[in-house]
Amino acid sequence: ASLDPQWAGGRPRQISPDEEQFIVETANTRPEKLGRPFTRWSIRKLADHLRLHATRRVWIGRERLRQILHRHRITFQRTKTWKESTDPQRDAKLARIEYVSTHFPQRVFAFDEFGPLVIRPQSGAGWAPAGHPHRLPANYHKLHGVRQFHGCYSVGDDQLWGVVRRRKSAANTLAALKSIRAARPDGAPIYVILDNLSAHKGRKIQ
Repeated sequence: ASLDPQWAGGRPRQISPDEEQFIVETANTRPEKLGRPFTRWSIRKLADHLRLHATRRVWIGRERLRQILHRHRITFQRTKTWKESTDPQRDAKLARIEYVSTHFPQRVFAFDEFGPLVIRPQSGAGWAPAGHPHRLPANYHKLHGVRQFHGCYSVGDDQLWGVVRRRKSAANTLAALKSIRAARPDGAPIYVILDNLSAHKGRKIQ
């Protein structure tokens, strides 16, 4: 047995699973939140941050970093449009949302209204004489009003449900919140993400 070679699994890993998870969490965190003076990561900036500025320094090359991000399906994507919040407590609320979404994803829900929902003509394409395309009326009449979709989204289950109402109101919001509680009837705390719409601040809701 002493002559039997002890075959190893190759070169020892230099990046532990804990460090790999730390790399993924850092890549998913906005640079400005970590005190870096830019708005998005590049491979070079992320590698430099991990090596020099992170609370837990990790020495990693750019190619190895790219492989780790690829394995965890983290890709460079263009940011979609968004609006800057004027809430003075924005950072604290955002940190709270990120905390509960990370630690209690099965108990985090988001609620919002989507509307107005209307039926209107949509332009298309088809065969027509040259220079004379088929035309649709630009104006349309909302004979039966509009509708608002009240949607509830479970972060942990990645599931959306909701109902269509004639208008936004505190009563409709309360009904949606009750449906969220019905999804978790154990009485334990749930976390609901809402915006500052007045219909979300009724006395019964509070």
